[in-house]
Amino acid sequence: MAHYLVVAHQTADSPELAAALRAVRARLPDATFVLVVPATPVQHLGGWTEGEARAVATETGTRAEEMLRRHGIELAAVRVGDPDPVNAAADEWNDHPDYDEVILSSLPEGVSRWLKVDAYDRLVRRLTVPVTHVVAQARH
Repeated sequence: MAHYLVVAHQTADSPELAAALRAVRARLPDATFVLVVPATPVQHLGGWTEGEARAVATETGTRAEEMLRRHGIELAAVRVGDPDPVNAAADEWNDHPDYDEVILSSLPEGVSRWLKVDAYDRLVRRLTVPVTHVVAQARH
């Protein structure tokens, strides 16, 4: 059975991510997915707090889980992680080192704060499993 770590925030409930996970499931029907939503700073809240960022990430995870379920994808777990997507993935990896692949879902280049801080390349260098990048449009 293949285990996938999915790291997403603004794109966690995107049709692009749902399609990517359905494609995995078509190839590997028994694949499992864990979604980690980094508690990234909330830009529209002027003076955001860590608690607010975690609350938004929790809400995002719940919304993504419901949307993915409608697309036939059940998540084994949804977790809120470190604000930095690379650290969030690494923390999850350290706690559960049985993942076969990481799927990083982000906004497009030029818009994505994660890509501006080189999250994809940092993940590739830091983890010993393949990392797939899904580019999705923001839905809100």
